Amino acid sequence: MFDDRRGRKVAVLVHCILNQNAKLDRCAHCAGAVREVVEVLLENGIGILQMECPEMLHLGLDRQTDKTTNPSVEAEDTRIAHRMEEPPAQRIVERIAQSVVQQIADYQAHGFAVIGMLGINGSPSCGVETTWRDDGEPEGYGQLVAAIARRLDERGMHIRLRGIRSKEVGHAVDTVRALVRDAAA
Repeated sequence: MFDDRRGRKVAVLVHCILNQNAKLDRCAHCAGAVREVVEVLLENGIGILQMECPEMLHLGLDRQTDKTTNPSVEAEDTRIAHRMEEPPAQRIVERIAQSVVQQIADYQAHGFAVIGMLGINGSPSCGVETTWRDDGEPEGYGQLVAAIARRLDERGMHIRLRGIRSKEVGHAVDTVRALVRDAAA
């Protein structure tokens, strides 16, 4: 099965790495995608599984920001973190987590290497090493990454979870190269 040219390696990426247009206002650091990260994956024959953005699905592109105010990015991240705790948002998070883990399981069942998942540190939803809540950036997973990690653990599955920041391109590239290198070992 799958007797063709595919590389049989996949990386899981949060939505905004491939689509900076989906970011919270004043948080996009690239015109389209974090191109340098994508280039490392493509140069190494690694396919990309793009996750849906739970914040965009629940709150829309404008994240329902009050346009009569000019809140700081930090205040907006805190507001979004609280909004993502609402039951409709949690249903979206759980649906995405279930879908992502099922796709990872399917790839692995067919002998593909899922080299890892990249999130965005400091995100209330997609943070890996750090998230955002209550006006600060504590260590830990964002809500979607936590749901994915929990589902992976429940199924006895393991993939590397790494966080990047789109404004720190050099570090992001180093992180992706390490995932690629570890997958080749």
